[in-house]
Amino acid sequence: MPPELTNAPLFPFAVLFGVLGILVVIAALYSFFRLRIPQSGIRMAVGLLLLVLGALAGTISVGMMGYRAFTREEVAARISVTPAGKQRFLATFRFTDGREATYDLAGDSIYVDAHILKWHPYANMIGLHTAYEIDRVAGRYHAVKDERDAMRTVHALGREKPVDLYSLRQRFTFLSPLIDAEYGSASFIPVTRPAELELRVSTSGLLMRETKAPATK
Repeated sequence: MPPELTNAPLFPFAVLFGVLGILVVIAALYSFFRLRIPQSGIRMAVGLLLLVLGALAGTISVGMMGYRAFTREEVAARISVTPAGKQRFLATFRFTDGREATYDLAGDSIYVDAHILKWHPYANMIGLHTAYEIDRVAGRYHAVKDERDAMRTVHALGREKPVDLYSLRQRFTFLSPLIDAEYGSASFIPVTRPAELELRVSTSGLLMRETKAPATK
């Protein structure tokens, strides 16, 4: 089991509610076979409610995999950009979790966007805080005509996950009292020469800026 999952704030609740739910359902079945129908019905309802709560906590825990919580501005990635021809360049990302990847991009600027999951205040009380996931990188042209007609390049930066909380929130409005996924953010910067960039994220969004010193691996 990934440590990222077991360290999730709601994971203990998922296990607790799941175990309690199973025990209560077993007790309900025991009461049913002893012909204690009213008692069996109450226990079954409580057991199913606990299982639903456990499933919800587990779903949120799995969905948060790949997201990083933050409460202030922090570095999300360091990027090395190198021109490779007219309106072409290479971008090497070094993420804070140790991953490194290089992408071939077409355009005049490097463009990066992210998904922001903003939990409502009462969710903060159980350890769920605003979190982000870098979603994609693309090449961006200065001229609108080039955006329409020239080569388009885009690469996914987020990791595949069994549950996509961002997409679920956009599809199901009943989750709105718990989480806000309407908030996305993007940043871009021209690439005219080799440079080292820092991609920073804060509660107000993404910011990309050139660093004076080369980024280290």
